Amino acid sequence: MSGFVGVCSWTRGSGSRERCIDGRRKFSVARMSIPGASIDENIVDVLRARGLVDAVTHEEIRESCENPVKVYCGFDPTADSLHLGNYIALVTLRWFQLCGHQPVALVGGATGKVGDPSGKSAERPIMSDETIDENLAGISKNIGQVLKPIDGADATTDPVIMNNIDWVGKLSFLDFLREVGIFARVGTMLSKDSVKLRMDSDEGKF
Repeated sequence: MSGFVGVCSWTRGSGSRERCIDGRRKFSVARMSIPGASIDENIVDVLRARGLVDAVTHEEIRESCENPVKVYCGFDPTADSLHLGNYIALVTLRWFQLCGHQPVALVGGATGKVGDPSGKSAERPIMSDETIDENLAGISKNIGQVLKPIDGADATTDPVIMNNIDWVGKLSFLDFLREVGIFARVGTMLSKDSVKLRMDSDEGKF
């Protein structure tokens, strides 16, 4: 997704929750203005009208969205609050909800335990379990400030916050190799820019 036009507003000033961590401005919802009533429009049209659609996998997606669907977005616990980089993703989930769909916010309790390169040449710093838990609590609170039940709407649009540690944490190494590893294609992995960067770098580990 790219381009963000007129979905809602964020302003600095009295009453906003804002401070910096490691040079990044923290996420604030105190002054966001987001519609609170359901909208009888196709979500694809809504997002396109606001410049939020860059490409789609197939044009039939609009027809698919004529009926309620579930849509998710992942948020990794790299800090104790979301930041402005998460802004568009959260508001887009809210638009899905307003158009009759169910948003699922997936927080990375498992992902946060891994030094995922995320397209970078070096892995992320490994955090303690205590820090990850604190960050998960903080970002879950942020998510709940934006994604909340709509008054008078069907409960099937109520937002869901899930933590991938709830199922990934139960997998043993052998279970992972048997159930997931068989689908991993080495050629596909090696074609990824993030993997190429790591292979060419003297820093970090795979």
